[in-house]
Amino acid sequence: MALSADIKKLARHFVPADFTVTDWENLEPFFKNLVDRPLHNQADLEQWMKDMSEIEAVVSEDACWRQIKMTCDTTDASLEEAFTYFCMEIQPKLQPYADLLNKKLINSPITQELDKEKYFTYLRSVKKSIDLFREANIPLQAELSVMQQQYGAIAGKMVVEVNGQEYTLQQAAKFLESEDRSLREEVYRKIQERRLQDKQTMHDLYSSLIKKRDEVAINAGFANYRDYKFVELGRFDYTKEDCFQFHEAVKLHVLPLIEKIYAKKKAKLQLDTLYPWDTEAEPAGITPLKPFTDGNDLYEKSVKCFSEMNPFFADCLRKMKELKHFDLESRKGKAPGGYNCPLSESGAPFIFMNAAGQMSDVTTMVHEGGHAIHSFLSHDLELSAFKEYPMEIAEVASMAMELFSMNHWEAFFEKEEDLIRAKEHQLERTITIFPWIAIIDKFQHWVYENPNHSIEERTKTWMEILKEFSTNSIDYTGLDSYREIGWQRQLHLFEVPFYYIEYGIAQLGAIGLWMQYQQNPKQALENYINALSLGGTKTLPELYKAAGLKFDLSPNHIKTLMEFTAKEMDKL
Repeated sequence: MALSADIKKLARHFVPADFTVTDWENLEPFFKNLVDRPLHNQADLEQWMKDMSEIEAVVSEDACWRQIKMTCDTTDASLEEAFTYFCMEIQPKLQPYADLLNKKLINSPITQELDKEKYFTYLRSVKKSIDLFREANIPLQAELSVMQQQYGAIAGKMVVEVNGQEYTLQQAAKFLESEDRSLREEVYRKIQERRLQDKQTMHDLYSSLIKKRDEVAINAGFANYRDYKFVELGRFDYTKEDCFQFHEAVKLHVLPLIEKIYAKKKAKLQLDTLYPWDTEAEPAGITPLKPFTDGNDLYEKSVKCFSEMNPFFADCLRKMKELKHFDLESRKGKAPGGYNCPLSESGAPFIFMNAAGQMSDVTTMVHEGGHAIHSFLSHDLELSAFKEYPMEIAEVASMAMELFSMNHWEAFFEKEEDLIRAKEHQLERTITIFPWIAIIDKFQHWVYENPNHSIEERTKTWMEILKEFSTNSIDYTGLDSYREIGWQRQLHLFEVPFYYIEYGIAQLGAIGLWMQYQQNPKQALENYINALSLGGTKTLPELYKAAGLKFDLSPNHIKTLMEFTAKEMDKL
């Protein structure tokens, strides 16, 4: 199929073109219309679904812009107020209507006449929402939406001083690549000490989130929030037992590889002992990689890299630039992290990140770029619900792009030796992320199975899990006070609970696609594009199949992929 990034904002037929979301009074009539509208035949029903999809897109995009603006500037109280207003005054009033509309769809006899295959995943998801809906949870979910954003506000204020200059923690991390070991240690300790200042605030925020989330689960008839969240996230195709199997596979087949990576690192740096501030460093005389100078340079080089893979990919980035849908550089007062925010009406998403001139920023950019391409490819699907793809395929879009793009990183590096170092860094990261994914996931299972735990119990369990997946290659002597709050740097725990194992599952898919790419780039990209174009219209195993992959979390499958990655590293 001919691909075009010339994305058009969805035309409105049900909502006036100049309508903007201001308050509930102006919004409610659209939902009333949908609830009260008689449905006589299939044409009525399909038009009704399109109208519902249209108003959903309008509301979703409005909410997204409120969040984007707030994360771009956490110091502006009016932006936070606009976001909070949506969470507290609009979202709670939407939910009962969403439930009524879901029931209207499922209970209509005409729904039985719809194409079973076309609407299968959509109707399955609607039934799930009906099962989960509880009036009592509306105010709790509104409060949670607001509370979750406090994490960004706390973390966004964290700065440290290095050589008399102030840096955000993201910016300061570049010093950890310095050849000056004493500077690395100084900066590492400064970053950790700064986190320690907010240790109790973070503990308190997390405790109150756990308490509220547990209440939501109990209200909905679940034993704990984990079981509730598995249903809410639409994990129809794997279970908690599969997650536990994944944790074990990481210990069996990934940790031995990581020992090798760090042994090599230690020899390269000519060190007797490897400390946590050494893992990103280069030997003396080798300067840290400088793949780009500023946000604009990062953008330009990414476009060049993407166009080598497929001109359509580069066009997607150009379209976003034209629409001013990028905020790339780190600065004080900006929320931490990076994300690609799909915009249901515009179609072209927004990329937010905290670039500070490091190699890891290139990875973030191509990762979020992969998500962006997913948004473009699924934009033309008929209903907004069709574009709600499972996270386990969304992260394949981004992580496979990290690996595909490596073959075209000449855009960032002129020297062959720099290119090899960058690829080495990427492959190390591909492997070393697995234990962290297992740690964060296993920790969450425990947290929500034991929601009434004390801070002491939380810390003890965290340390046990951390040690279970830790390599013996790094010496953490005397650093326990830092390690005990290591989880506090993971925004997913606060903002998107249980969303983390997806990265592990998707990394397996991404390595599988990369194996295809190394053998036949054209076919691999075709599979990638085919799978992403399906949005959420197929089940997870079917989406993996469309990408030429199998959906498999077994230790044996993981072993095969790890062996392939290790071989590729040896080639470098």
